[in-house]
Amino acid sequence: MSQRRRNRGRRETRQPGTPPAPALAERLARRVQREHPALSFTRAKQAVVAGQVTVGGEVVQDPGFVVAPGVRVVFDPALPALARPLQRKVEILHADQDVAVALKPAGLLTQPTPEREQDTLVSRVSLALTRRRGERPYLAVVQRLDRNTSGLIVFATSRRGLESLQAQLGERSLGRVYEAVVEGDLEGEAGTFDQDLVGDGTHRRRWIAHPGEAGRPAVTHWAAVRRFGVATLVRVTLETGRTHQIRIHFAAAGHPVLGDRVYRRRGGEPPAPFPRLALHAAELAFRHPADGRPMRFQSPRPADLAALLNKLAAKRSTAPSSRRPPSRPARASGRPPRRQR
Repeated sequence: MSQRRRNRGRRETRQPGTPPAPALAERLARRVQREHPALSFTRAKQAVVAGQVTVGGEVVQDPGFVVAPGVRVVFDPALPALARPLQRKVEILHADQDVAVALKPAGLLTQPTPEREQDTLVSRVSLALTRRRGERPYLAVVQRLDRNTSGLIVFATSRRGLESLQAQLGERSLGRVYEAVVEGDLEGEAGTFDQDLVGDGTHRRRWIAHPGEAGRPAVTHWAAVRRFGVATLVRVTLETGRTHQIRIHFAAAGHPVLGDRVYRRRGGEPPAPFPRLALHAAELAFRHPADGRPMRFQSPRPADLAALLNKLAAKRSTAPSSRRPPSRPARASGRPPRRQR
């Protein structure tokens, strides 16, 4: 008789009271209930939400969290109950072993500041990928968006991905296209701001470099898409990616991004109220770190920005037919622009 036939029908033996080791990944609440048969499935879910279950030494309050085989799960009813976690959703357009592309809503930080905020895009993407894979992923920030800017952003999910994306940023081949609504009627149909930026590093403010002042190169290309007389919708393509680059360049030309309360010069009312920056990262393009294939992503215009455009269009339709002459370039934060071509 073969060994295979002799083993047929035999049951695996284990120590009494020891739960069987899972062969596949499973949901956290199901894992808790299986390892503690005295608990109902509902009670197991309640224990997870209350923060009385740790996974790999960390509290996880999501009953649907996927736990990989071999990861230690501990239920401790003596742990004090925590507040129910907020539902922190995130839209991930693509994720693989090297990169992840997500859509950041306005009002959410890309990553924590020194204040150590808990709810950021990084934390949401990390949690979403952990749920998919059953283990905490490698996640590195490659680019950032301002808190009040919406749109596409790419993260590295491996060391190879990080090195490749950083190299593409350095060689200016990582494509980033924005939609922005700027104040005033821009002169011309397209242009380029080529103005170095400097900053104090203390108050996190930046401005156009003085003539002869050493700054970091910053190049912004723009094209007018739609005119409203008092404002202009522009398509902005970054050649470099300095902090606040778009905002500073347009403010220095006298056309601050609508909703910008930092770089807009004081005096006069904006053409329309808007609670955040009228700036959206609409397109993203890069080469995949694994094989160099082109990766392109587009994000539709968010609802609040679309509503703003409709409001500006309605305001223009009721305004006198005479077109206001283009506004003259102005200084940003008291710093004159160095050059514009």
